[in-house]
Amino acid sequence: MTRKASQNGQTKADRGVKAACDPPGKVELRKKVTLLRGISIIIGTIIGAGIFISPKGILQNSGSIGMSLVVWVACGLLSLFGALSYAELGTSIKKSGGHYTYILEAFGPQVAFVQLWADIIAIRPAGVAVISLAFARYILEPIFMPCGVPQMAIKLTTAIGISKTTLLLSHVWVLISLGETKNFQNAFQVDTVQLTNLPLAFYSGMYAYAGWFYLNFVIEEVENPERNVPLAICISMVIVTVGYTLANVAYYTVISAAELLASHAVAVTFAEKLMGNFSMAVPIFVALSCFGSMNGCLFAISRIFYVASREGQLPQILSMIHVRRHTPIAAVIILYPVTMLILFLGDLYSLLNFMSFLRWFFIGVAVTGLIYMRYTRPEMPRPFKVPIFIPAVFTFTSFFMVFLSLYSDPVNTGIGFAISLTGIPAYYIFIVFNKKPKWFQRFSDSVKTSLQIILEVVPADN
Repeated sequence: MTRKASQNGQTKADRGVKAACDPPGKVELRKKVTLLRGISIIIGTIIGAGIFISPKGILQNSGSIGMSLVVWVACGLLSLFGALSYAELGTSIKKSGGHYTYILEAFGPQVAFVQLWADIIAIRPAGVAVISLAFARYILEPIFMPCGVPQMAIKLTTAIGISKTTLLLSHVWVLISLGETKNFQNAFQVDTVQLTNLPLAFYSGMYAYAGWFYLNFVIEEVENPERNVPLAICISMVIVTVGYTLANVAYYTVISAAELLASHAVAVTFAEKLMGNFSMAVPIFVALSCFGSMNGCLFAISRIFYVASREGQLPQILSMIHVRRHTPIAAVIILYPVTMLILFLGDLYSLLNFMSFLRWFFIGVAVTGLIYMRYTRPEMPRPFKVPIFIPAVFTFTSFFMVFLSLYSDPVNTGIGFAISLTGIPAYYIFIVFNKKPKWFQRFSDSVKTSLQIILEVVPADN
């Protein structure tokens, strides 16, 4: 797991796999992400489970319909600030890997490894599990109507969905035509608002917008990143923020706050009241949207592990490329076993809070790195540069939301905090004290060679 080992050239096994598979051209990740594809990645990944599961969490923790709409708009603005900050980072540091790469560049390998550790064992598996649970609930809803869906059926369907991810994007978009406003009366009633619960409302909102950072994970595959990354991010965030706000206004036009809180599948309840018999089709569309988002997440997340392996902080096999498909297939499947475990350990909202604490803490650290490098590396080329108040506001809000949530939901956030701390001893065990017995090294090499042959992967050409 050292960088030196990953750069020693191709072994006999590498050459054997290449010769057997006869790859066309260099084995490397290709620059295939155009501006349109970049926008599709961001919007397709953002619009997944969030708009269908977050409204309940936001309303529950914000206290009123009016405040929930404020949270939706505020989360969109905050996400835009974070996305603009990532646009500067992405055009300045043209390496894939997103959060991991920016923390590595700003604060060094130890802090980056702690973030990577939390990603592998908590953040990413929980994130995929949340999307997948939403997918399963909506895909089963028409089958069990009007009864509730059994939890075990949801989790088993989720496991199948993770195992067979397919990209198909859709989104329920509704225009207000009924003219009903009764649910908006006293929408900004403040006596039901509890400030201590607002971080959890923001977690739900920020989860719905999560995805603006995924293009940075694959930046080495983006055509003309100096132009396309900022454009894709800005266009996508405007579209999603307007769409989300209008979707929530549509929800509240048709269903009351009490009905929304009682619903296990908001889009289904909405469709039943508005569309009658046609509502049976809505859960299918929602599930397909979740499925597409799941696919986009796995596509982007794999690049973190690919880059971390290239930096010597994960096994070398994860930085190898499939000889024909030119994808880091080993890095794609690494999350599967941990995701399966986490899936059966928690419910959707506890997983959401657990994951969000860690995710937004490390995103805040990454954007703090932008501010830090403005002073420590002023000579760094910055083709796209944002005013300093944008990353400053984003980092302050992120850290305030993260630490206040330790009070709002101490169990789930506390578990997340403890997990991140285990990354410190793990760094010394797996990276610093890296001397392994010869028998273990021979076994490790044998496993790597076998996986290369099975997966048809080799080190990328330089």
